[in-house]
Amino acid sequence: MPKQNRRNVEKKQGGIITMPFIFANEICEKLAVVGFGTNMLSYLTSEMHLPLTKAANTLTNFGGTSAMTPLLGAFLADAFAGRFWTITLASIIYQIGMISLTVSAVVPNLRPPPCEKGENCEEANSGQLAVLYMSLLLTALGSGGIRPCVVSFGADQLEEQKATTWKFFNWYYFCMGASILIANTVIVYIQDNIGWGWGLGIPTAAMFLSIIAFVFGYPLYTKLEPAGSPFTRLLQVTAAAFRKRNVPIMSSSVLYENQDLDAAISVGGKLLHTKNIKFLDKAAIVTEEDNLKSPNLWRLSTVHRVEELKSLIRMGPIWAAGILLITAAAQQNTFSLQQAKSMDRHINKNFEIPAASMTVFTQISMLSTIVFYDRAFVPIARKITGIERGVSFLTRMGIGFLISLLATFAAGFIEIRRKHAAAGAGLIDEPHAVVPISVLWLMPQYCLHGIAEAFMSIGHLEFFYDQAPESMRSTATALFWLSISAGSYTSTLLVTLVHNLSNWLPDHNLNRGKLEYFYWLITLLQLLNFIYYLICARLYTFKPIQARERVDEDGFEL
Repeated sequence: MPKQNRRNVEKKQGGIITMPFIFANEICEKLAVVGFGTNMLSYLTSEMHLPLTKAANTLTNFGGTSAMTPLLGAFLADAFAGRFWTITLASIIYQIGMISLTVSAVVPNLRPPPCEKGENCEEANSGQLAVLYMSLLLTALGSGGIRPCVVSFGADQLEEQKATTWKFFNWYYFCMGASILIANTVIVYIQDNIGWGWGLGIPTAAMFLSIIAFVFGYPLYTKLEPAGSPFTRLLQVTAAAFRKRNVPIMSSSVLYENQDLDAAISVGGKLLHTKNIKFLDKAAIVTEEDNLKSPNLWRLSTVHRVEELKSLIRMGPIWAAGILLITAAAQQNTFSLQQAKSMDRHINKNFEIPAASMTVFTQISMLSTIVFYDRAFVPIARKITGIERGVSFLTRMGIGFLISLLATFAAGFIEIRRKHAAAGAGLIDEPHAVVPISVLWLMPQYCLHGIAEAFMSIGHLEFFYDQAPESMRSTATALFWLSISAGSYTSTLLVTLVHNLSNWLPDHNLNRGKLEYFYWLITLLQLLNFIYYLICARLYTFKPIQARERVDEDGFEL
């Protein structure tokens, strides 16, 4: 007689048919996010009149906060609301933040008075900054519910076609990159040449369309119900292990398993016992005081729950390795942007590249790399390695680390070339003058960052989704964004320390600084980080899982 699964399994839906709705949401949402974020430094310096260092730190702090809020969104999705409703609610919050930003850019009293040639400018007062920061906070909270859930929600739709899930991550990132490309060109051009009212109004409208597109696909989605708070389970395992810290682990020790208790959190398969991090095994040791029929989960945990915590702990070192790559990439929207603003940005007599649009080269190289990876690299690598995705996600991440290292190394030499051109033209002490050197000299560092992102970021997403416990995938995906948060805050800390302890990063005259030393410092840190990553990848233990039998539409095992 078939055995009924205790978890409520809805009628099978999902599949490729849901991808247009999810990708449409991602494209419009990223158009809104990047449409402001990419040119935010220009807005803070030219409209709010903040000093360069303060503006750069505001930008990285905003990025860091935006990347921390996914932990909150992931918790709500995994514990209470589910991914669909979390995405929907968060999108509405983000919409309110974008409307507020647009209003602050249009209403004169919410900005300091304009000034000519950047001289004697009045910095934004506390009230004006409060409106700006509140708007940014709303967008950060909204993105916190969208970011960790959309990628997991999309991968959930392909759960029945696991062999093609890796393709989803490639094309999800491709759609995201295409949207960023549009934001870096069309939206930035509108902001610089037409005005910030239109430049923010269009992304705000795009955000509204993203909500409509996503909700429209509601009848087609696979919507997994939340399985309870993952953080509570992690705390229970920790508490149980601590309570039994004096219980010896012997070969005869009985480790507790209860499939009925774990049914809601192990639909895809039961996690098998691993021999590392043995202290946590004490949480599953059965003692005379334990009631097996109605266990106190703060004293006795199942093997599956113990292995959930072990999986997250094992992922920690790999997660930490990604921080410095974000720190390196963060300079594209801060000091690399300032380099671009000082250089000749004319392609011909009639067209000048907006400085903030230089990241278009990052996006083009990233998109090109994704297509090359999917269509050329994977088929060749598959024949050599026998791996369906061509190479493991750990190998893919390692390639990304190495290319990012090359990007900051090259950036230092390009800055030397820019300063030589400024010195040759007698412009060292004229920070607002255009240095007679083409902005296209910056292309190599932007392109290398794009190639590195195509390898590292997608590999990182694959790693978190694949290695995370099934019931914690939103939470694990949030770790991807948390690494961005940590990288942004690390950038802020590094910039502040270097600015206070040296003359490398002056506030007003980049020509008198030593930005190349800053780039090479990041290169050295990345080299040490790369060595650290190789050690972590070599020692990493993959998640062992025993697949469960599939269930039919009524929730019965087949």
